[in-house]
Amino acid sequence: MSAYEYGILNKDLIDESDRLELLDHCMTQYGTEIKRLVYAYVRNHADTDDVVQEVFITVYQKIDQFQHQSELKSWIYRIAINKSKDHLRGFKHRQQRLKQKLEQTFKKEATNQQTPEQVSLQTEESKKLLVQVYQLPIKYKEVIILYYFEQLSVKEIADILNINTNTIKARLKRGRERLKEKIESDGGDQHG
Repeated sequence: MSAYEYGILNKDLIDESDRLELLDHCMTQYGTEIKRLVYAYVRNHADTDDVVQEVFITVYQKIDQFQHQSELKSWIYRIAINKSKDHLRGFKHRQQRLKQKLEQTFKKEATNQQTPEQVSLQTEESKKLLVQVYQLPIKYKEVIILYYFEQLSVKEIADILNINTNTIKARLKRGRERLKEKIESDGGDQHG
């Protein structure tokens, strides 16, 4: 049995093959979710790949520091969020480029089997909503992204961000309120 199956995560007990096996397990189990999460922050495929690589390098280097105070998934999500934030801090000038990428993403996603009018309306509304989400302060933006886009529970978000569940609930509530205010002030209900 491997160190992972025994739940042994102690640097004195993990040899190189166990470390590689643990890394392989983490990448297989959580790789797609981590990539989607990082992309929600950096909004650029090339940067996403770089940040995800940094995340799993960190997991490999620090797997023996995992304390079992949270789930392994939460620990990896926390690393991914921190790496994503570090990346964004270093590249604030990319905000305009991120906005353009966001618009391109919605144009691609909205081309289902709908009439051109439906596609146009849905694309425009989706773009406005996501742009407004990305304009929220980071503490509201991240909980909204994790809750609505990543479909994580309040408890999972609390574990990932290392914040009390009541704080997460309050941030979700305030984030939704701010989003609603933004939508209403931008004339968001013109179609209905």
